[in-house]
Amino acid sequence: MFPKPARVKRRNRFVDYAAYLGVRLVVFIAQSLSMRQSYALADAIAALVYKIDKRHRQVAMENLEHAFGDTYTDEQRDQIVRGVYRHFLRMVMEMLHIPKRLHLTTWRKFITLKGHEPVIERLLKGGPMIMLTGHYGNWEMAGYMFGAFGFPPHSVARVLDNPYLERYLKEFREQTGQKMIAKRGGSDEMLDVLQSGGLLSMLGDQDAGPKGLFVDFFGRPASTFKAIALLAIEFNAPIVVGGARRIGDDFQYLVEVEEIIDVNAENSSPDLIPELTQRYTAALERMVRRDPTQYLWLHRRWKNQPRAKRSKAAA
Repeated sequence: MFPKPARVKRRNRFVDYAAYLGVRLVVFIAQSLSMRQSYALADAIAALVYKIDKRHRQVAMENLEHAFGDTYTDEQRDQIVRGVYRHFLRMVMEMLHIPKRLHLTTWRKFITLKGHEPVIERLLKGGPMIMLTGHYGNWEMAGYMFGAFGFPPHSVARVLDNPYLERYLKEFREQTGQKMIAKRGGSDEMLDVLQSGGLLSMLGDQDAGPKGLFVDFFGRPASTFKAIALLAIEFNAPIVVGGARRIGDDFQYLVEVEEIIDVNAENSSPDLIPELTQRYTAALERMVRRDPTQYLWLHRRWKNQPRAKRSKAAA
């Protein structure tokens, strides 16, 4: 007998659509505000969420303690966590304003580029490239900006459970030409992008589960997906690690390239996959250290840990 398939819980279409309408209303209100007013609203919401979201607040405090040890006191860690909530609520507001404010003729008012010259040169020459960032700064901005420049990336993201919100968010993200690829079930599309010499955009700091590749991140083993390194090796695609970091207290960002990792597929060895994975993870860590308040410490990056090897006696 074959095992019975697991039952998929049916979603309430009415609830999903009501949530969608609520989000559209919030977007309408936020887009009618000035940037300063949007920031004020974001700060107020952040202060409220900080108080009621005890679970994620505690996760962030523990992550900071593990990552930085005694570098910060409890009070300083608490201030960083407050800053994390404030940063990401402001980032949400900025995302709503980006389509109206960030264009090919206006981006210089808001964006400063650093280390971008070799990346643009490679894009002009053509060939596959993997653009990698993490849950740091405004990770949505890079994909939007490259699309405005005429180099629309294919960005990998998780599909939302709410189909109405998923469709709306996808349309919003694709306004400048970038295309979205589902994280689950989108492997063939990723291969097609790199096969055709396209630009693939991915997040490289998500927990890969108990079977992931464990590399060092802030002094702790972090389960990391092997797919990024495997794709880079298969298509001989450079991995460009970078991010968009807020500078100052306004809509001003430094979009910086932290490292360009060239892959020599001809001299590949079994150690190349963990080597590449560790290298881009270390680059992400360097960026986070510049401003810990702009990293999503609220998610359980170290959720899975390597299983302790049993000794022969114990076996």
